[in-house]
Amino acid sequence: MTLYNERSLQVNYIEEPELCFGFDQTSDNPKDGLYLFGPVDGPSRKDIQIGVVGTTDGQRYLKEWLRLLNRHIATPPPSRREKQNRSHLSDFPGFKEAFGICTESEHIVAYSVEASTIKNFTSFENHHESVDRTVDLFLKPIISHVSNEERIVDVWVLVIPEIVFERCRPLSQRNLNKVDIMRGDYSGKQSTRSDLPLLASVTDFSGEDIFDDVPDFHRQVKAKLLELGQTSQIIRETTIAPDNFLNSAGLPKRETQDQSTVAWNLATALYYKTQANPPWKLARMRPRVCYVGLVFKLLPNNEDNHVCCAAQMFLSEGDGIVFRGANGPWKTSKKEFHLSKEAAKQLIGTVLEAYRTKFKNYPLELFIHGTTKFNDDEWVAFREAAPDGTNIVGVRIRPTHGEMKLFREGDYPCLRGTSLILSETDAYLWTTGFAPRIDTYMGPETPNPLYITILKATSKMPSINRVLTDILGLTKINYNACNYSDGQPVTIKFANKVGEILVMGSARNALRQPFKFYV
Repeated sequence: MTLYNERSLQVNYIEEPELCFGFDQTSDNPKDGLYLFGPVDGPSRKDIQIGVVGTTDGQRYLKEWLRLLNRHIATPPPSRREKQNRSHLSDFPGFKEAFGICTESEHIVAYSVEASTIKNFTSFENHHESVDRTVDLFLKPIISHVSNEERIVDVWVLVIPEIVFERCRPLSQRNLNKVDIMRGDYSGKQSTRSDLPLLASVTDFSGEDIFDDVPDFHRQVKAKLLELGQTSQIIRETTIAPDNFLNSAGLPKRETQDQSTVAWNLATALYYKTQANPPWKLARMRPRVCYVGLVFKLLPNNEDNHVCCAAQMFLSEGDGIVFRGANGPWKTSKKEFHLSKEAAKQLIGTVLEAYRTKFKNYPLELFIHGTTKFNDDEWVAFREAAPDGTNIVGVRIRPTHGEMKLFREGDYPCLRGTSLILSETDAYLWTTGFAPRIDTYMGPETPNPLYITILKATSKMPSINRVLTDILGLTKINYNACNYSDGQPVTIKFANKVGEILVMGSARNALRQPFKFYV
């Protein structure tokens, strides 16, 4: 729909993409679609087995939440300071009612970790060692269970106390009490292999590979579970039991979402990570279309400053696969990342072969999304990797930061889906903005658009409107939550998170894994 057209300025509106749910029914709102029709293909497993690792209190909080998930949870009434419009909130009908699956809280596989041990491990002077020991504390029961027990766990839930969140992140301000500091195998300032003692070559420092991992609990857990092939969900105790952590005024120390929203998000993530197919998919997508987001991240502690590259492939059906490419000197003097011709050809060739294996033929269109331009060597590699009949299209997607603003009726945020067409290859796209369906704009300030550029194509250049419509659709397939939409397409939104996990030393053998293992 064209809203405004003048010689060099064309403002269009793209209708909100529809999603497909059970019984071939559609809705543009994931919560409404699941509430009314259920998941698109139905559950492949109706009774899921959950494993939990946490303190005694953490296990109790999760069991209480799982019991709550099996019931109706109403949205809270508006507070005095809120407007009456709460259309973006939805009652949670119950796990079985919305997703067709259930879990018995009394039958979960539970392993305990001592709160005192967590406190000790998070108090190690060396941050790398502190995080490594804390991660191992939570993962040892999982590793032991997978190796020795016949009972299959569909998803592991790690319920972490706030001390882990506060102390086990990069650059976290740990503020350790000198009395409580624990001395380990490494000095407090040591952060790389090169900092090892002079006699390291003749001393058995079996744990020195901890410096190949960024000291981040979340990333390390995800990276180490990749090789085990186990999906996981990390939850803070304060998320599922905020009323158990009060300040001096008797209010929760941490502000969280309302219970119905937390239930929708947690249930969606549990469904996605335990089932063969995602809970919804895009409706009316063109057949045999594939989207790839390229990821580049510097390897920590690499002497040559090499970079890890990976490709996230997302199908028109919605689900994704992550492929690890070759490590190499991919950072150029222009502070951009570019693959060698051989590495680019191998990576895209791997993606194409995976698609052919799944669907028995190659895609008709493969869109490669990135935040920078592709150089000549990369484009030649893409062209050589493309089989006959497959059109590879390069698209650059860049967030903007205030250089372009568009208002509705002078003062109000523009509609989500508005695009400003600059040329046949360039446009601004507002993926955030006022959404009539939920009668609100979910944002704190005037929304900023994405700047979209169609770079090249191996055969026919697609229209800019087609590319924009696809990108808007890809903002609705984040299965780690149950949001109406996101501000970025899934090919770009999770690029940093995937890259941060893949550069971990403990993820070095992760060559190809479903996307659900990374979120």
